[in-house]
Amino acid sequence: MNTLKMFSRGLKELPATTAWYIAEIAEYKGKQELYTRQSLQKLKVLREHALIESAVSSNRIEGVEIKHSRIATVIFGRPLLTDRNEEEIQGYRDALNWIHEQHDQIRFNEATIKKLHRMSRGGIWDAGKYKEKDSHIIERLPSGDTRIRFQTIGARQTPFFMKEMIVLYYECLNNSLIHPLVLIAGSNLDFLCIHPFRDGNGRTSRLLLLLQLYHAGYLMGRYISIERLIEEHKDRYYETLGISSQGWHQGKHNPWPYINFILYILKKASEELISHIEKLPTPKGAKTKLVIDTIQKMPRRFSLSELQEKCPHVSRDMIRKILRDLSKEGKIEAVGKGPGAQWMKKGNTLK
Repeated sequence: MNTLKMFSRGLKELPATTAWYIAEIAEYKGKQELYTRQSLQKLKVLREHALIESAVSSNRIEGVEIKHSRIATVIFGRPLLTDRNEEEIQGYRDALNWIHEQHDQIRFNEATIKKLHRMSRGGIWDAGKYKEKDSHIIERLPSGDTRIRFQTIGARQTPFFMKEMIVLYYECLNNSLIHPLVLIAGSNLDFLCIHPFRDGNGRTSRLLLLLQLYHAGYLMGRYISIERLIEEHKDRYYETLGISSQGWHQGKHNPWPYINFILYILKKASEELISHIEKLPTPKGAKTKLVIDTIQKMPRRFSLSELQEKCPHVSRDMIRKILRDLSKEGKIEAVGKGPGAQWMKKGNTLK
């Protein structure tokens, strides 16, 4: 019994650590609109940097590396590729671009999973095809010997388990059985335990994570490399995956160590995004425009506190000044006095 089947039966409550991570990430998500309204030109630098880091880190986790001097050329150019590693990194870049540009049109299904695998594997002979032979996750011991660390789903059973994973994912999502972030991390664990491809499962899992985050409304992966953060905590990544996969076949596994690891990575990505954005110089008048645009989208009557909640990086004094200026222009008016006072828009537009 896999993780999503466990979730489909409902959860009494989330572990405390999991609930804390979700609350932290939700707080950052609430500020996303403010951040993404910043100058597109300024955010372009973050996007390009994240693209490079993601393509390089996700492949490097799997031992696929290229010369540092070739990275920018392979990622942003169309050069003559010199070896297999460059093909795979450029293919991963293409997969990232596809997700970033068309995520709202890409469904989480078998066709998408196979396409992402095909793109990230650079067109190798079995790219985009489920494994034809049983394969297990092998651990190499310090002595030089090897042992099976995890016995994955057999080749003949793989198509069934992949279909079941997707059905259960949408069942849990549509019935709101569990928080989307927990569902995403749980499906990521199941995908890695199924291990549907001969090679390239880790890279495909990270692309799927990015896609599912987009679908759930989380944009941190567009500007911050989730793959780079996973690589920086690679030991913990493999440790939690090992712990959470134990007993997976029997449905006796504990998925929370791996789920909490993924949530930790998403929290770190959210923190980095905020830190980078706050360091960007704000163009003159940008905060005034933000407040006015926010008022435009609010109900006809609103309070100062409600407005400030939606503009957390604009000071209360500045918001008061903007409200006074709009009042003088006859576009809004104060309703009442004191802490409970509200403001009312006098027309359909403030422009």
